[in-house]
Amino acid sequence: MTERDETRETSNENGAAPAPKGRGRLVLAVVVAVLAVAGGIMYYHFRDRVSTDDAQVDGHLVNVASKVYGSVQKILVDDNQAVKAGDLLVQVDARDLEAKVAQADAALQQAMAKVSSSQADDAKAKVSLEQAESSELQVAQANLDARKSTLDIARADLKRAQPLAERQEISAQELDHFRTQADVAESEWKAAQRRLSSVRQEADIRRADMLSKGAKVGEARAEVEAARANLEALRLQLGYTRIEAPVDGVVTRKIVEQGQVIQPGQGLMTLVPLSETWVTANFKETQLARVRPGLRAEVSVDMNGQVLKGTVDSVAGSTGSRMSLLPPENAVGNFVKVVQRIPVKILLDPSEARKVVLRPGMNVDATILLEH
Repeated sequence: MTERDETRETSNENGAAPAPKGRGRLVLAVVVAVLAVAGGIMYYHFRDRVSTDDAQVDGHLVNVASKVYGSVQKILVDDNQAVKAGDLLVQVDARDLEAKVAQADAALQQAMAKVSSSQADDAKAKVSLEQAESSELQVAQANLDARKSTLDIARADLKRAQPLAERQEISAQELDHFRTQADVAESEWKAAQRRLSSVRQEADIRRADMLSKGAKVGEARAEVEAARANLEALRLQLGYTRIEAPVDGVVTRKIVEQGQVIQPGQGLMTLVPLSETWVTANFKETQLARVRPGLRAEVSVDMNGQVLKGTVDSVAGSTGSRMSLLPPENAVGNFVKVVQRIPVKILLDPSEARKVVLRPGMNVDATILLEH
């Protein structure tokens, strides 16, 4: 027996050699138990959660553009400057429009004066028509009636005188007198008829003149409305020379310079309202089976690692690839099934949103807390 065999036998007799093997098994059992507990904890923790690191902050990008043609007179903001709604951003030279507004105002005053003149002419025409219909027509009608009565009397006298003349109870001269009176009365009656007809024609002429004057009043009023509308349009254009901030936000991508001639619709700068941001998280389609609006969510900001609480607002109606500029064409025979991602809009709680300033385009991690 060698010395090594003697030593092994001595160790077995003392019971010292089996100890390291038993301790290793115990440590392994503890590690397995810890891993099992950790795995169970992680399972119960993540079984009601879906997460993605494909998420970004989104927000409104308000494009500020010119509505008028002109030269830039002043620029009152710089890039990355915070502004309030109504703050003056750019002042366009307004002298040309001010001159046009003055001309339009003068045209309006002239049109209003024309209305007054037309109304005066219309009033005169109405008075003339009333005079023709009330006094002249009545006088002519009364004169005709009087002449008709005189004619009837003269004819009756002539009719009574003729039998008397035949019996020679009156002279031929007296009969001629009655015949003359009848002829004169008939002539005066016919003259009265012509006078009445003339007065009626005059009344018709005055009525037509009154209608013409009324139409001119309408035309003058229409000219006033057109002149007023033109003036209001020019005043509106003049107001557009003051380009103001439509919303609260931060000036970004300012591309306008002083003295530059700008056109209507030309973009000048972009305003980003940082108080109106949200998170667009692109989840795999296999993660959305239990996702619905109203679920609670957590957003981890890459910038500082802060976790913000929010709520699922909505799920997009299409995958991101389908809404891209060049959507994939799967009908050409080279189809490869790829898990698609669907955007989910997450709104941050107002109290949480005030904790950190989120800017559109920032990267975040999004987690949705699912319900059982």
